[in-house]
Amino acid sequence: MLMVPAWNLWAADSLGETYNGRFTCANLSSMSMERLHGLAAFVRAVEAGSFTAAAKLLGTTPSAVSKSISRLEARFGVRLFQRSTRAFLLTAEGRAYYDRVAPLVRGLEEASEVLATSNAASGRLRVSMPGDLGRALLGAITQKLLPRHPRLSLDISLGDQHVDLVREGFDLALRAGHAADSTLHAKPLGQMPLVLVASPGYLDRHGEPASIADLAQHHHVRYRLRGDVIPLDFVDGPWPPSQGVFDADNGDALKTAALQGLGIAQLLKTTVQSDLDAGQLRIVLPRVALRPVPLQVLHGFGRRLPARAKVFVDFLAAELKDQSVS
Repeated sequence: MLMVPAWNLWAADSLGETYNGRFTCANLSSMSMERLHGLAAFVRAVEAGSFTAAAKLLGTTPSAVSKSISRLEARFGVRLFQRSTRAFLLTAEGRAYYDRVAPLVRGLEEASEVLATSNAASGRLRVSMPGDLGRALLGAITQKLLPRHPRLSLDISLGDQHVDLVREGFDLALRAGHAADSTLHAKPLGQMPLVLVASPGYLDRHGEPASIADLAQHHHVRYRLRGDVIPLDFVDGPWPPSQGVFDADNGDALKTAALQGLGIAQLLKTTVQSDLDAGQLRIVLPRVALRPVPLQVLHGFGRRLPARAKVFVDFLAAELKDQSVS
């Protein structure tokens, strides 16, 4: 396939002259909304990896995304993607074009957000949150955040499995633990304390451990993520609970098992605070420190968050501030 220089691809879209890769006012005024949408569809399809995922990010249909990109290809006279039932890949021309236009599309999106103040946040925000922590925050989100921003709508997914933000169409992901995806932007929200808890009934039957060594004689409700059992994370070093009577990949399930007296569970303190206050759970080894868990929000927006995302992130930071440890 003939390699078409990125400069010619840009000119072929009749966007006018550029200077050092920057738009002029004349360029923007002459650009049709259809072409802007086509550029956005192309960039999102590249980043999301499919027309379907791009459509979710743009709030449209896969067919609309496909048609927008087909119109771009027709104007250029080249293929931007190689499509088949098994593959969805950029051509060399598509890569050259993406490298040139992606920063400009992001710049236009960020520029439009500058005009929006935090008090005028609007639009739909899709958020992934851990099940137990998300449920602990839902009351404040629905009672405080949404009444302040009536034009903001939320689509919240609760679960401990890590989602692929771009491919699955999420705007934000609240994550407990260290973020592994370096391609995303992470905003730290603090360090959340962990506690070991068990029901009074369990401790009456099995006794209360006085040391870490005593834990070997107890039943444990264990958190399992991607098939691996997560150890008890003491400041002095991790301790793997071997006597697992109940394993789950969900914090809510672990809390339920602990409340039912199955064994000792390691959980975020904020998710069991009400149960501790009610006497339904008790802290085990309260004088032995556990390592706090870093909490952050992941996103792919770049340096500037859209107003709808910023108000949500700022709200979470304020709500969790008093529960975080330094």
